[in-house]
Amino acid sequence: MSGLSSSFECLPGSPDSPVILHVPHSSRAIPAQVRRGITLDDTALERELDHITDAHTAEIAAMAAVRSPVTPWRFVNRLSRLVVDPERFPDEREEMLSVGMGAVYTRTTHRAQLRPADYDGLPLVERYFRPYAAAMTDAVGERLAAVGRAVIVDVHSYPTAPLPYELHGDGPRPPICLGRDAFHTPPKLLARAEKAFADFGGTGVDSPFQGTYVPLAYYGTDPRVGALMIEIRRDVYMTEPGGPAGPGLDALADALARLVETIGRDD
Repeated sequence: MSGLSSSFECLPGSPDSPVILHVPHSSRAIPAQVRRGITLDDTALERELDHITDAHTAEIAAMAAVRSPVTPWRFVNRLSRLVVDPERFPDEREEMLSVGMGAVYTRTTHRAQLRPADYDGLPLVERYFRPYAAAMTDAVGERLAAVGRAVIVDVHSYPTAPLPYELHGDGPRPPICLGRDAFHTPPKLLARAEKAFADFGGTGVDSPFQGTYVPLAYYGTDPRVGALMIEIRRDVYMTEPGGPAGPGLDALADALARLVETIGRDD
């Protein structure tokens, strides 16, 4: 399965794996026609990408997939979240609309203008957001048909210090934040993640970011779909903002592979 103009990619895993490693925010790529709608100059845009991109998370997921005894599937966004953010609600349900960060962002991480306030984001939603959502829905459906369950592990990172756009940035910022959903994150899945990532100085739950991604077709209705968000504090593995990865990258890949292995056992 490949995406519109390679805007996303579903990388196959083992036929009997229920796990989909979802990497939505790792890319810095912005198509030229989308770039023209962004008001930042090139220097400011590069700086914004340093702050907003979950750098190296696609590499962590790829390394973990190689190291997992049963290879997970990977769904990777090949475009920047400044094109569209596939994890936002595409309507008024999205709380980040209050800071100009719905499915199509109009403000930056520092609440400066990214696009005009009256920017019509619908063409971007139709061109990029909806095909992505449909393909992710299909990927989950294929795991359900093949093995009777699907577990989405959402791979993210977040800055050590809070940025002005954060709505809940005054809470704890542990090395590993685990985002859960009341319906789709069973206690066993959360416990397995806490154990797998126990060696990085501590894990926390739903702070500073909460929740996890589930395609809307399954959200809140299908208990066969499990989901968990892994938010890695960036000083654990990289130079901030937007710098190179360090030795923590390898250890994180090992931890993610351990989590994938335990999910696959379903014991």
